[in-house]
Amino acid sequence: MNNQSRISEELDEELVSRVQRGDKKAFDMLVIKYQHKIIQLVNRYVKDPHEAQDVAQEAFIKAYRALNNFRGDSAFYTWLYRIAINTAKNYLQARARRNRNFEVDIQDAEKVENAPQLHDLSSPDSQLANEQIIETIKEAISLLPEEMRTAIMLREFEGMSYEEIAEAMNCPIGTVRSRIFRAREAIDEKLTPLLTHGDFR
Repeated sequence: MNNQSRISEELDEELVSRVQRGDKKAFDMLVIKYQHKIIQLVNRYVKDPHEAQDVAQEAFIKAYRALNNFRGDSAFYTWLYRIAINTAKNYLQARARRNRNFEVDIQDAEKVENAPQLHDLSSPDSQLANEQIIETIKEAISLLPEEMRTAIMLREFEGMSYEEIAEAMNCPIGTVRSRIFRAREAIDEKLTPLLTHGDFR
């Protein structure tokens, strides 16, 4: 953990302690600090921006109500991420229809570690190839089982460590590694036909 992360966690601990002592303004500071990240995270599940904001707000409300039970066994933001993920899942489950067509922003798709070829597709002649590969990555992620999709998104798009993902998903770190490995394998499997085709070299 670098110094900046350590300072950030120490600040969170102080703010959490203040909230637990009845300081509501301290929680406002936590909301301001994390609202953008939480909305981004929820938006991976809830595609409508307005609905995503509502779900994010609900996640913060749940966090506020549960904060007295927070004992610091994990970092605050990891605990908050877990609440946001569960709130988004509950929201989707409550809807009558099950929409599994989760989309990933093009900017996010370009971050996938296991697709280094994306970095070589900047020439004009490669624009079509680039678009098709990104669409393929988006489709591959959308088709992953829920737990694998969550793990790969937290790793690749949120930049969380394996330990943080394990805490956020409430599972052993070995399970996280397995899910991410299998997710990357699935993405590779979808990409291979494109990347081995003559037109995409």
